[in-house]
Amino acid sequence: MKAAILNAPDQLTVEDIPEPQAEPGDLILKMRAATICGTDIRIYRGRKTAGVRYPSVIGHEFSGEVVVAAGGFSLGQRVSVCPPIPCGGCIYCQRGLENLCPNLQAIGYEIDGGFAEYIRIPARAVEMGNAFALPRHVSYEEAALIEPLACVLNGQNKVNLGLGETVAILGSGPIGTLHIKLARLRGAGRILVSEPNPARRQIALEAGADVVIDPDACDLREAVLAETGGLGADVVICAIGIPALASQAIGLARKAGRISLFAGFSKGEQSALDVNAIHYDELVVTGAFGLSRRDYGDSMNLIADGRIDVASMVSHRFNLAECVDAFHAAENGDAIKVAVLNA
Repeated sequence: MKAAILNAPDQLTVEDIPEPQAEPGDLILKMRAATICGTDIRIYRGRKTAGVRYPSVIGHEFSGEVVVAAGGFSLGQRVSVCPPIPCGGCIYCQRGLENLCPNLQAIGYEIDGGFAEYIRIPARAVEMGNAFALPRHVSYEEAALIEPLACVLNGQNKVNLGLGETVAILGSGPIGTLHIKLARLRGAGRILVSEPNPARRQIALEAGADVVIDPDACDLREAVLAETGGLGADVVICAIGIPALASQAIGLARKAGRISLFAGFSKGEQSALDVNAIHYDELVVTGAFGLSRRDYGDSMNLIADGRIDVASMVSHRFNLAECVDAFHAAENGDAIKVAVLNA
């Protein structure tokens, strides 16, 4: 079969490799759609290494069709998969924090992932309920985007974004766009977005932002204060993994505001935070890593029920043989979401 093999940082090639063989209880899927995540790009460029193997098949946003059945699934059934597989028994899993499980293994990391013609879903994942049967009207492309929406849902739950609140979102790439859509659904009173790319500023408005700000053309803090009567935002979400933005986010929140350092940062990067502002203004600063199976199921329902539109976010499509070109398109900033398809 064809697969995009990551042989080392900056070395991604489409190669012919043996098809995965099913052990008892495994599912084998024919990949139908896999989308490229910003984390995939960081892995490709060697900026993220945790759980990454060489050589391996990356890709954790995908959906497909069952070609080897197990666990109650049937041949030809349409399936999407929550990629992280928790152990289920550690203290974090027991306390409902399975995304922080120290024994976590994930498809697209420790286990070969979605940029391949066929994907093996281990029996453990099938047993744990990581595979989800898709409603008929949810497309394969939409199903691939359940995973990033689930991560966004986890992040907004961490800051408890609520009805009528003002949220400032830094960055309107794919993740920032999903944050806008979910914030609007949750009843945010005002959504402010900082984005230097003019095309993405327009996309932010179309996704539901009330105000978009070009941070290269003005002082972002002054702009946010002007839009909030001098108070600052109730919630600030850092949707781009740039350390300087983490520091900047502190100055955008009102007293007792909440700040989500949502985006992943490259290994070893540091940011200087205004600890006095955190202390005296009683700011809450939180991270948001990954997702749980509950987040995944909830996000699938949001898409299936038509409450969150993700279909319009797919701006570029490539076939599997063009996977390297697809990565370059995702990396150059012109695309919103890039899909790799397998007919």
